[in-house]
Parts: sequence; structure tokens; C-alpha cells
Amino acid sequence: MSMPAALAEVVSDFQEVQGQDKLQLLLEFANELPPLPADLEQAAMEPVPECQSPLFLHVDADDPERVRLYFSAPAEAPTTRGFAAILAAGLDEQSAADILAVPDDFYTDLGLAALISPLRLRGMSAMLARIKNRLRATKPTDE
Repeated sequence: MSMPAALAEVVSDFQEVQGQDKLQLLLEFANELPPLPADLEQAAMEPVPECQSPLFLHVDADDPERVRLYFSAPAEAPTTRGFAAILAAGLDEQSAADILAVPDDFYTDLGLAALISPLRLRGMSAMLARIKNRLRATKPTDE
């Protein structure tokens, strides 16, 4: 499985805990979701309607060797915030090529399927899919 080291570390953290401790770790990630930069407004961000809670993301691929990812999710949506924070921790500042190489179903390795509804897990899958779509859309055509 091809995964940037930062994302592999997050997956490993989840694999080291069991049961309800996985949910606690997800909540810890939710509390660590970085705030948006002052110059980025939610209105300029892409909504991810597949998420059960309002989630918006922005992919800054101006430098394909250091892609920046920004997420906005309400505090009262800890699962959605947790998923966004996992992606932020694991993929922010990675190269576009490394992000595109992440398996679409990497989140299954987190071991949350028994604890979180399939609809919520689909939200994480949708976030990653939108990030990848945005990277493909901004990729230079001369490559």
C-alpha cells in the first residue's frame, strides 16, 4: 500500500488501539483540525455533500511538491472533523503524486467500520476522492 509516511503513522496510531479507544482517538483528531487561514473564506471552498455534516475543503496545488489542504467542519460534527483532521495530518504538505497514490479505501485500515456507520465512512472516502479529483484537474497537461 502506497501511503505518505505521515498518513501511515496516523493509520498505525489507529491500529494500536482497540474498540472505543478508536473513537476517542478520532475525537482527539477532531480537536486538532487546523483552523482556516485568515485569507481563506468558506465560500471559496468546495462542499463535500456526501458527508453527513457540512464539510468544505480547499486544495492548494500551486506547488505540486507541497500540496496544502484546508478543511472546514463544525465543532458539533466531531466524526466529520476527525476524518478531515486525519486527512490534514496525513496528507497536508505532501506531493500531489504521493496523494494521488493513496489507496481510495485506506480508511478501512483505521478499523473504524465496526464503530461508525457506513454513511459516515463514505464521507471520508468522498473527501479523499474530491482531493484527488482537484489534483487531477490542476495537473499540468505537459506531463
